[in-house]
Amino acid sequence: MPFSTSDGIRLWTATTGTATGRPAVVILHGGPGLWDDYAVLAEMLDDLVVVHRFDQRGCGRSDPSDLQTLARSARDIDELRAYFGHERIVVIGHSFGATLAMTYAASYGDHVAGVVYLDGVGIGDWRTAYDEERARRITPEQDARLQELSGRQRTPAEETEFRALSWFTDHADRERAMEWAYASAAVDLPINFAANRALGATGRLTPDEQKAQAAAIRAPVTFVHGAEDPRPAWAVRDLADHVPNHTFHLIPGAGHSPWLEQPERVREVLRAAVMEPK
Repeated sequence: MPFSTSDGIRLWTATTGTATGRPAVVILHGGPGLWDDYAVLAEMLDDLVVVHRFDQRGCGRSDPSDLQTLARSARDIDELRAYFGHERIVVIGHSFGATLAMTYAASYGDHVAGVVYLDGVGIGDWRTAYDEERARRITPEQDARLQELSGRQRTPAEETEFRALSWFTDHADRERAMEWAYASAAVDLPINFAANRALGATGRLTPDEQKAQAAAIRAPVTFVHGAEDPRPAWAVRDLADHVPNHTFHLIPGAGHSPWLEQPERVREVLRAAVMEPK
């Protein structure tokens, strides 16, 4: 069902779950510039709460939008909350969505019952460690092919290959990593690279700004991180240390999408996070 923002951008949405009196959940996808593919997370919670998912502005099945800022994206979330009639919500953000969840919680705190920060990047120079670990997981031949595909127009088959080579290093299970990457890569939706660049730039708060933002969040924040995500867990722990009310869950044997490799553990943590707020 489409939802229109105050500036006329129609956002693709999907709603599942059960009204139980608990605050509804809104799931925020990663990227930036990708789309929602988190039905598996919604299914873990559908018997407990109402769950809303959506494609962020300019992304996936939503309308194009040249306006790409964290502040506008956070406002979109709050307008969606109000449209569906919720006083408070729990926001679950994955990857870039975790950054967006923190922005929303710091800006609209009266409407936030809880936050789940799922495999975000944390604080400080996480990228050096990420690049080093990624280099260990990709062969020289794979990396050369990725660089070749990066620099030119791609056929549909090459686009899928490009995405898979970009994403397979995120997974801990090396035997299934490429299988999972191709499953994500085969989705017939365009990546919004312009949104990726714009939100990447506006989302680069200084460490001090990140600390201040984290300290301003009064809702409980549940940090969840795959122990074998190439994005280092220490950077997320450093961020968590500045949140007044938080828990931290390191998921062993899991990468950037820990629900693929440790679904029962992720289910347990997510259910606890949405059952806590009243």
